[in-house]
This record gives sequence, structure tokens and C-alpha cells, in this order.
Amino acid sequence: MTASLSPFPSPFSSSAVPGEPPAEAVAPLIRGVAVLTALTEAGGTLSASALERRTGLARSTVDRITATLARMGYVRQDGRDAVLTPRVMELGNAYLAALRLPALLDAHADALADELDESVSLAVADRDGIRFIHQATRRRAMSVSFRIGDLLPAERTAPGPLFAAEWTETEWAHWRARRAADPTDAGFPAVPPRSPGGADDADVGVVADGFDDFDDFDGFEARAERARREGWALDDQLIEPGLVAVSVPVRDPGTGRVACVANVVSHTSRHTAADLRDTLLPRLRTAVAAMERDLREARPAEPGPPPAGLAVWTTASKHELGRDFVESLARGLTVLTAFGEGRSALTLTDVAKATGLARATARRALITYEYLGLVRAADRAFTLTPRVLSLGYPPLSRTTLARLATPHLRALADRLQEPTALAVLVPGTDPAEIQYVAVAAASRVLTVDITVGTRLPASRTALGRALLELDGPHGHALADEELESGLRSIAVPVRDRAGRPVAALNVAAHAARRSLEELVTDVLPELRTTADRIQDDLRTASRFSGVPLS
Repeated sequence: MTASLSPFPSPFSSSAVPGEPPAEAVAPLIRGVAVLTALTEAGGTLSASALERRTGLARSTVDRITATLARMGYVRQDGRDAVLTPRVMELGNAYLAALRLPALLDAHADALADELDESVSLAVADRDGIRFIHQATRRRAMSVSFRIGDLLPAERTAPGPLFAAEWTETEWAHWRARRAADPTDAGFPAVPPRSPGGADDADVGVVADGFDDFDDFDGFEARAERARREGWALDDQLIEPGLVAVSVPVRDPGTGRVACVANVVSHTSRHTAADLRDTLLPRLRTAVAAMERDLREARPAEPGPPPAGLAVWTTASKHELGRDFVESLARGLTVLTAFGEGRSALTLTDVAKATGLARATARRALITYEYLGLVRAADRAFTLTPRVLSLGYPPLSRTTLARLATPHLRALADRLQEPTALAVLVPGTDPAEIQYVAVAAASRVLTVDITVGTRLPASRTALGRALLELDGPHGHALADEELESGLRSIAVPVRDRAGRPVAALNVAAHAARRSLEELVTDVLPELRTTADRIQDDLRTASRFSGVPLS
């Protein structure tokens, strides 16, 4: 028996949802997803008027939705702009944790990237497209810019033919319909658009496997058939000139179907497509064999704790903010966070219990998500689809610690009217040095003026001492006119998911304004609160994505 709750099938295409939503769908939730999707496709920032134009929603509706998302911590208001925050990544993290593939396979992908000195990614199928679930990139002047969660058309990638080799005729029909309706790939903002009436896929580069060039439709089906027979596929500059890739499927040990695809990407200045096939494909296959071994040997995941108190929190927020808080949107989004490691497939009862929502409320949210293609239903159980990654994940998956900390530094500087800074240790320096990676100035005539990139001796700064000397979770460090006469500073460490200090946060003040005692009594609580907020963002953002420190 199927668990499908909607009379309308979820769209196969990557583009707009067809037909009217089912009667029980939650309209504010549909609108909220539209706002998050628009922000994602715009790179994470849009003004209210731009959101109004992109979504077709009334300005008052946009304002209420962004106010609700801000209350949830998913966006922040920066003047007239709504900006996605790292906390929105908890939605995509729920999908990735439930999927388990990144946790089980990312070490193999990272090791292969180090071995080959090329970018390596893992991708899953999303209807007639692919989405990346892990990226191990090389830091070069010319590097691959795809991000976790980016959606690409299957026919312009190396993983695509491997997934298409398992498509049903219905899925092929949907793909043909999408290609006919969207010849420029406007529904895939992560890739360069095609020119209407321009060159076909295979005309961009030369297919390096011995096949002649062929047109869009017949060509992709032939590539899929060859991928089915040979178990690998090439992308010879199908995305854009210069970009080449080779892919091998990672198969599910239980079903034998493609669970994900491992993909090595390079540039023609380093490898031709033929080089990838001849020199890198054997090493890629060895890595995939190790991935499949780990999938076979993996123990069932132990369910982690579900989110707690969300229903109570949304009710309290509604009472506090009134009509500016869209409670049905907030409650609907909490349904996605019910999923996670050990909770990949949930019944309606499971979802209601995990979130504290009434069954009727959870049911309507699931109906809405099934219609939007964010949830799949089968045998009375619901699972998240890769499309959940479209809700804010891509633009934040390449964030840095400095970038995510800067808004918190500005807020702290505004509250205290003192300058704040974030610094990291410089690797390999003896004696140890710190480097400033983010700063926020204060509006004072007499103030500390240190710019990003400045390096100072760690031993003479509170920032350095917080990184070198503090092992406990609540310690702080002080510096009293040691770097410069009249300059006092207090700092606390910022810790990663493992509890290691990776940066330090400080507030500096002139000795005439604040005594050492006042720094501890008045400034330290604010400093710790800000450090906690930065740590929360860092732990969310780094769960499945590497976060560089600068």
C-alpha cells in the first residue's frame, strides 16, 4: 500500500510544479519554499522588492515570510535585503544525515582528491538532473565552482548517463518534455545557459570514447546505453569549454542500483577527456570499490535525538510577533528537521511525535512537500528527496568562518560600541603568530584600527592566548597594554564540532574607557554569547561541508 497523500504527482522535471496544489496543501508553506528557493538561486541575498518580482508574491506576504524565516534564524535582515544564514543548512543537513552516503563515503572522496590532486565529487539523482552531496575541491586560481546542492541537467554531466541508464520509459518521456520546454536550461541556474538554436551538447567538445558527435536527444540516450554497458561515463566539456570529468557509479549493496556516482573533474589544461579515461579511471574504480565495501559493511545507523520543543516554540513566537509570524510556515519547516541519521524513513506518526505537531498538521505539511517534490512517499513511510538541498544549501556550502562570523561581530560591536575581531593561528610560525580574518569597527573617535590580514605575536595578544592557553570551555584571556600603551583586550576561543579551538574572538578597548574588571563583568558575557552564536553557525555549516578558516 502506498503512502501517497496527494492526488497530483510530484513533478519529474526540475522546473515548475504542474497543476494546482491539492486542497489540503499548506499555502503559506508553498510560499515560504518559493522564497527560500529564490534566495538560493540568487546566491543567498535578495531585496524584498526583488523577492516580490521573483516569486510573484505580494510585498506584504514577502515581508511576513522573511520575518518568520528571520525568527527561525534562517535569514537575517541586512538593510533592505534578506540574507540566508548558516542555520538554514539544517534543512539540507537533515536530508544528508538521513541519506548517510556523505558520512560513509566522504573520506574516500577526500583521499582520492588528495591522491589525484583533482576535484572529486559525489552526486545523486534528482529526477532528470543530478545534485552534488559532497565536494572535495582543489584550491586553484581556476577551480571547479559547483557546490553541494547545485542542480545540473543530467545530459550535460558525466554522472547523468549512469543514472539515466536506469530510467524507465516514463522518466525518459519526462526528460524529453523538459528538454523541449527548456532548451536553454533556464531551470538550472548553476550551469551556463545554452544559446537557443546553438550548438548541441556534443558540439561543445569532442566525445573522447570513439563516438561521433550527435544531437541532444539521440546523443544522450546513446551515452546512457554505453554507460549501462561499460559502467563509467565521460563529460567532455558539456557544461562549458575546458571542463572535463569521468564518473563511476557506487551501487547499493542491497538492490544493486546506483546509490550515488563518484566523479573526478579536471580542466583541459591539466587533462583531456581521454587522459581521464586512460590514467584516472582505474584509480577512480579502485576508490569506488572501497566505497562499495564500506556500504556493505556499514552497521545500521543509531537514531539521533529528534528536535525538541519546536511546536511549543512556534506557538510562543506567534503570541509574541502576532500576524508577522506565519506559524503554519514555521511548523511546516520543522517537519523536515524530523528526519536525520537513523531516521531516513518516517511514518506520519513518527513525524508528529518527533516534532510535537498534531497529526493533522504534520499530514498537511507532508502533503505539501510531496506536491513540491521535497518528500517521497511509499509503503506508509516518507523520505526526503535531494530537492531539500535547494532550500538554501548551495550558496552557504562554500562559506568561510570569517564570512559567517562577520554579522555576529558587527552586532557585538554595535551593542558594546567597541571594536571586535576574529583571528586564527598562522600555521608553521615559531614563535606563534595570529592573523586577523574578520573585524568590526566601532563608531568612536579613538578606536583600535587593525585590518584583516594583520599578523601579530600570539603571546602578546588576548586572541593568541585564547587559542594557545585555554583548554576549558568557558575560559577567557586578557591583555593589558602589552601590545600598545592604553590598549586592553579580552578574548574567548571559538570551537569547532569536535570542541577544538580554531579561532578566537575579542573585544578591544582603551584603558581610559574600561578597566580590566569591567571587561570581565560587562564585556565577557556578551563576548561569550557571540562566540556561542558563531560556534552554532560553524557546527551547522561544517557538518557536511568543509569551512575554511579565512
